Amino acid sequence: MWEKIFLRMVGHLIRHGTLSVTMPDGSTHHFGDGAGDKVAVTITEPEVLRRFLLSPELAIGEAYTDGHLTIEDDDLYGLIALGTKNLTLGKGHGLERLIAPMMRRINQFNPMSRARRNVAHHYDLSGALYDLFLDKDKQYSCAYFRDPNFTLEQAQEAKKAHIAGKLRLQPGMRVLDIGCGWGGMALTLARDYGVNVVGVTLSEEQHKVGTDRVRAAGLEDKIDLRLTDYRKVTEDFDRVVSVGMFEHVGVPHYREYFNAVHDRLTEDGIALIHTIGRAGPPGRTSPWIDKYIFPGGYVPSMSEAMQAIEREQLWTTDVEVWRLHYAETLRHWHDRFMANIDKVKEIYDERFCRMWRFYLIASELTFRHAQQVVFQFQLARKQDAVPLTRDYLYAPHEDRIQDAAE
Repeated sequence: MWEKIFLRMVGHLIRHGTLSVTMPDGSTHHFGDGAGDKVAVTITEPEVLRRFLLSPELAIGEAYTDGHLTIEDDDLYGLIALGTKNLTLGKGHGLERLIAPMMRRINQFNPMSRARRNVAHHYDLSGALYDLFLDKDKQYSCAYFRDPNFTLEQAQEAKKAHIAGKLRLQPGMRVLDIGCGWGGMALTLARDYGVNVVGVTLSEEQHKVGTDRVRAAGLEDKIDLRLTDYRKVTEDFDRVVSVGMFEHVGVPHYREYFNAVHDRLTEDGIALIHTIGRAGPPGRTSPWIDKYIFPGGYVPSMSEAMQAIEREQLWTTDVEVWRLHYAETLRHWHDRFMANIDKVKEIYDERFCRMWRFYLIASELTFRHAQQVVFQFQLARKQDAVPLTRDYLYAPHEDRIQDAAE
């Protein structure tokens, strides 16, 4: 019974491209319109068929990770590209479509205790793992490929410079970095722009590494990294920056988050929120990503974020959309990860390697084929907190600092 329903469902989902599926009983079936390169998979475990009916994305991710689904020539790019081009990602498939609306707010409910557990699941992995594929500054967010020939290091430096430009920094300013990671942004802003930074993270591993980096740089007098929730910070700041953290807030907490941004800013302060976003309407998190990679995470639509922003008395002074920059970032990460795959196996195991390869490729192709982008929201409490044009962003660094001072 499961076999017939499975084949019917795959035929309904895969309309474009060429897919060949060899079933546990040895039979082979073909799907799609015959266009493009053929993707051939073999399923060795019958239980995969039943799980696919409940949630295709979860079932395929688990089957590949567990070794119950193999791909001819290990063409994982081809399989995930075929899936992202055919499936309407973010809306659910199979029986999960029926329960997704009920589970949405439950899965994204992130009080402080749960938020800490969710962060630990991903960010408290071995620091040696991240050293194998990130840039030297350990930037675990979208890079800015202002020049398509940039190295990953150059693109990450460009990202930080672009954000610093939007913050219009002056030496001596106090900056709150919400979700400071391993301290790379705080180190750059303190060292290159002369500001004082309070960074907050819920990851014990990130806090330890970040604190060590601050000490090694001799910047303890300018940078204070705290292992705490942003909701516990009470001081006022001239600037607030948050890079790659808003995806972990959860829709039920959006107003709480932007209320905190508002209350932490001085009257003439500026905030820059950098987050993955969806170019389409609100959706839901991939069940595989939610279970194995980022529990409690959610990529917002612009309408969801803006609805919360406008209710917290914040001026939206600039919105920028980055399209394929994260796809290129993830391609660099995947290539570095694969170049160091033997070292990853020494830290974890073969199953972990398959899981993370699936994560990195699926994420890249979601940006290429499934309307995922990056939003940068520049926010302020006053309408005239920033100039009326973007010209200030493209002046030399020294001129930007002088202009901000005036």
